[in-house]
Amino acid sequence: MYCFEMDLNELKEQLLAMASLAEAAVDAAMRALVDRDYDLALQVNENDAVIDRLEIEIDDLAVHLLAKAPLAGDLRFVLVATKISQNLERVGDEAAKIAKRARDLCQEIPLKVNLELPGMARLVLQMLKSALDSFVNRDSTAARAIIPLDKEVDALNKKISRTLAQYMVDHPDFIPQSLHLVTVSKSLERIADHAKNLAEEVVYLYEAVDIRHAPRMSPAQP
Repeated sequence: MYCFEMDLNELKEQLLAMASLAEAAVDAAMRALVDRDYDLALQVNENDAVIDRLEIEIDDLAVHLLAKAPLAGDLRFVLVATKISQNLERVGDEAAKIAKRARDLCQEIPLKVNLELPGMARLVLQMLKSALDSFVNRDSTAARAIIPLDKEVDALNKKISRTLAQYMVDHPDFIPQSLHLVTVSKSLERIADHAKNLAEEVVYLYEAVDIRHAPRMSPAQP
């Protein structure tokens, strides 16, 4: 006899497994970059296929559940699950990009330039972890608190890009390495975008309010 709840629980479990893998991929990719760990960079790229496969499995299960005409609350969960899995798949893709750049940089002379990439990575991972925790804990208030952090990541990306642009002018022999790091910074910025998207989906899931394109409140005028 078919049990809707069992399939719904399976969807939740697959989503959490995918979330764990995506978060670990970002962390491993940045460790490979900072530690110049070639083997770890290769491992991140190999593991990306697992994340891709989970997205397909989640989509297939979601379609199956939607065909069973679920109640409004369950319907919203299934729809949000597919959007979360899409964002997690893209997080995995960006982690793979970082790992590829880390792999290439392992074979190059390191740059002597002070960048805020490790701090940016910590903030991005904090956003991603908090978004996933808010989903698990059904905490839309925590999800809302993540969204403003995206602006901080955007500002760091612009600062790092400016620093590297000037470094390339001053040290043209290091342009290839610098461009790799520009790509890493941009990938981190995109992961932050996906973490913000996840947070917005959590708000929709637990408050039934779509805030994706809501205007941001400006400071009150005196």
